[in-house]
Amino acid sequence: MNQLSLTRLQRVAIVVAVVLAAGFGIVTFLTHIYTEWLWYQSVGQQQVYTTRLITAVGLFIAFAALVATLVAASGLVALKLRPAAQRSKKPQEGLSQLAIVLLVALGVGVMAGMGASSQVDTFLTWRGGQPFGEVDAYYGLDLSFYIFTLPWWRLVLGYVMTGLVVGGIVAVLLHALNGAAQTPPVKMRARESAGTLTPEFSLSNPFTKASQGQLSLTAALILVVYGVQQLLSRYSFTVSDNDELFTGIGYTDDHSRITAALVVAVISFICAAVFVANTVLRRWPVAVSAIVLLVVSSLIVSTIYPAIVQRFSVRPDEPIVESPYIAAHISATRKAYGIDKVEITAYSAETNVSAGQLRADAEALPGIRLMDPEVIAPAFEQLQQVRGYYTFPSVLDVDRYSIDGQMTDAIIAAREIDLASIPDQSWSNLHTVYTHGYAMVAAYGNRRQPSGEPSWIVGDIPPTGALSEHQSRIYFGERTTEYAIVGAPEGTQPVELDTPGGGTEGTETRNTYAGSGGVSVGSLFNRLLFALKFTDLNLLLSDRVNEESVILFDRVPTARVAKIAPWLTVDQNPFPAIVDGRVVWIVDGYTTTSEYPNSQHVQLSDGKSVNYMRNSVKATVDALDGTVTLYAWDETDPILRTWMQIFPNLLQPKSGISADLLQHLRYPQDIFKVQREVLGRYHTTNPDTWYQQSDLWQVPSDPRASSSGVKEPPYYLSIKWPDDEQPVFSQTAVYVPRDRENLGAYLAVVADASSPDYGRLRVLKLSDTQQIAGPGQTFNAITTDQKVADKLLPYTKQGSAQAIYGNLLTLPLGGGLIYVEPIYTQRKNDSTSASGSYPVLRFVVVRFGEHIGIGDTLQEALDTVFAGDSGAETGEDPSGTPTTPTDPTTPTDPSTPTDPTQPTDPDAAAIRALLVEAESYFLAADKALQAGDLAGYQAQLALAREKIAAALAGLR
Repeated sequence: MNQLSLTRLQRVAIVVAVVLAAGFGIVTFLTHIYTEWLWYQSVGQQQVYTTRLITAVGLFIAFAALVATLVAASGLVALKLRPAAQRSKKPQEGLSQLAIVLLVALGVGVMAGMGASSQVDTFLTWRGGQPFGEVDAYYGLDLSFYIFTLPWWRLVLGYVMTGLVVGGIVAVLLHALNGAAQTPPVKMRARESAGTLTPEFSLSNPFTKASQGQLSLTAALILVVYGVQQLLSRYSFTVSDNDELFTGIGYTDDHSRITAALVVAVISFICAAVFVANTVLRRWPVAVSAIVLLVVSSLIVSTIYPAIVQRFSVRPDEPIVESPYIAAHISATRKAYGIDKVEITAYSAETNVSAGQLRADAEALPGIRLMDPEVIAPAFEQLQQVRGYYTFPSVLDVDRYSIDGQMTDAIIAAREIDLASIPDQSWSNLHTVYTHGYAMVAAYGNRRQPSGEPSWIVGDIPPTGALSEHQSRIYFGERTTEYAIVGAPEGTQPVELDTPGGGTEGTETRNTYAGSGGVSVGSLFNRLLFALKFTDLNLLLSDRVNEESVILFDRVPTARVAKIAPWLTVDQNPFPAIVDGRVVWIVDGYTTTSEYPNSQHVQLSDGKSVNYMRNSVKATVDALDGTVTLYAWDETDPILRTWMQIFPNLLQPKSGISADLLQHLRYPQDIFKVQREVLGRYHTTNPDTWYQQSDLWQVPSDPRASSSGVKEPPYYLSIKWPDDEQPVFSQTAVYVPRDRENLGAYLAVVADASSPDYGRLRVLKLSDTQQIAGPGQTFNAITTDQKVADKLLPYTKQGSAQAIYGNLLTLPLGGGLIYVEPIYTQRKNDSTSASGSYPVLRFVVVRFGEHIGIGDTLQEALDTVFAGDSGAETGEDPSGTPTTPTDPTTPTDPSTPTDPTQPTDPDAAAIRALLVEAESYFLAADKALQAGDLAGYQAQLALAREKIAAALAGLR
């Protein structure tokens, strides 16, 4: 009795545990559904969420029902066809088997439904697919068939096949369990020689007539579906890898594999007819022979024959027989990646120098960017961080701003909150106090201060500089990965840290969120839901959560765009900009597919394989309230038009982009990198040249990289193209020939979205008979040049400082190609030196042909190269040239070493005294900065600069 009671308790405990687990799972799932709906409501995109949710649920139900019905129907028929004796003797067993069949059908159906529910995009694009207006080279079908229609029907047939196969297996097992599978009869036959009896087994089919009929019909249905799949597979050759030569239909596909698929389909239909006849005739040797015929014929026509064609018809004359297919492949690839209109110009680059050679390019020189966004991030960190809980990205961005009526390249970054650097990692601090960053920081791309530091366009807290006043709080950014609780009733003491204090009068300021973004958690119900969502009881217990509180979550700009438009591939390099008085993040979105016929597949940086790519969407994310606005940038793109048909109110028209926003939009890096990679081989339209790879361009390795295999990045800068009248903001890259290091071609795209030539791809193709040094060779020439070594010697000989080489820019100037590279110096941190060093711009190196020049300014370097007079002015201020002091105790900045070669004339003592005073002011500025006294820091820095200027005047 005790044992029985214990068993009952165990059963009750198990039931309770299962019910609780199921209940918790259901509650968690419903919480996720509802909180996600609240998020989409907060950004005004409920349509996106409800459409996708309803579609996912519909697909789950439809495909779960489809597969479950096929499995259950097969099982129920098998139970119905049990022998009469079995049905009468063991009725209870039949009920148990029925329950098992239904459970199996339900389980398989649920798994199928879960898989199908993830195919929302496939269904929606099939329903709303828009025509491309172009046909493929082989079948003559509109490209939308391959991109929108074919994937859907492949999906449907796959699930039908799954249901039929699983249903067939269930039927076989049930027939075997219920006696429908009979034991073959045994006949005894006497052996004449020995007079003994030996058993003889009959080869008749072991299944009953009824079970044979069901299994024959199931096999027929499977064969019909398989035949249809084979018919559709003919179209899939347009995106198959053709013996690793290229993506698309090749000679062997055209002359064997496509025909083989048709042959196999016909044989499958014939075999299906045989099995239908077998339901009545029950001639299993014939049916089995049909299956053997199908397998053998498939092996021969789909595998062996294509291999023979490839080996004996294609290999010996591959360039000739594949030529028309390669031509179609090249054409499709160039269209798919938007490089079909690239302009390639033969360019005979001048290598000789003469005085005044750059006079015709004078307007381009002031736009040459000397500040490297990959190098000067520590300078932003040290000079504009203000407090340790703020941070900047390790690689800054390049944008343009109108300063005094002149468009100027700028190095930009947002001062974001760094939660990992907050000393007190309490829940209250992480989620209610340190909620946002503060202000944009921008520096001139072509200027520096006398100390070599960046020259600020806008900086400090509160922001000051040449840019107009704007909303500066950054609640949504690349570092805002935690949720934040903001908002409070009117009159409540603010708790969010807004701006840090400093100095004798400065105090911290606090702020209460006034933006329109976020989801209300003022009600107990919503607090409970989000406590469950984030598994955080503090949302229920903390007094910081009140009736006016709002929760901000999913705050990273790229994640917000991807959540609203999951069909987009989002560029991984968003950047902040001040637009119409507000800080916004600009994000580029791409429409992609891997189903574009005959186009080459490439791997994106996230591992996604695509063979079509368009920058169809420009998006902005407001840094204060998180508002996401999507603009239809390429309104001719059929994939974008399809999604606009599905979500009519999701995207704003291109005409809705304001003039201020337009001047900040640029050609994005991710698509340019893909186009750069593809263009390396597909710049040629000659099939033979493409096949032989005799004119292959490669992206060179970055000569500054510490490890091999790192490709040189593309660069944003303003350049003047040969024969153009004005310089234009562009994105540039260079090529080297395969297995060589000399320069092969120069690529640029107009990156200024306000230009009518935006997106114009142009290439300067260098002559094969002329040797122009590539980036690697130029970098080697610069680092081994004696003049460069002499300039750097005072900074590196004592081991206290290091030289840092900036971006090696290439520009078409003076009838040739000129290399410009800034060189920075930075004090090395060790146990005897204070932390906080950062790179400062010291020198600029220029190379033209074989001529190398180095100077404290770009102007000096250019004049050195071009026979003492380049013929154009860079616009640099000579007083901005840093000097080299003689006293080791008085560096002009943390990275300036002693120069023992400095002359000791009578004025040297006075100059030295001025530098000593400057050093004292610099030290005072550092202390003020560490104390958070930004006003004191600026005042001491101004005094130091006055002393530096006075010292420079004494030198003159």
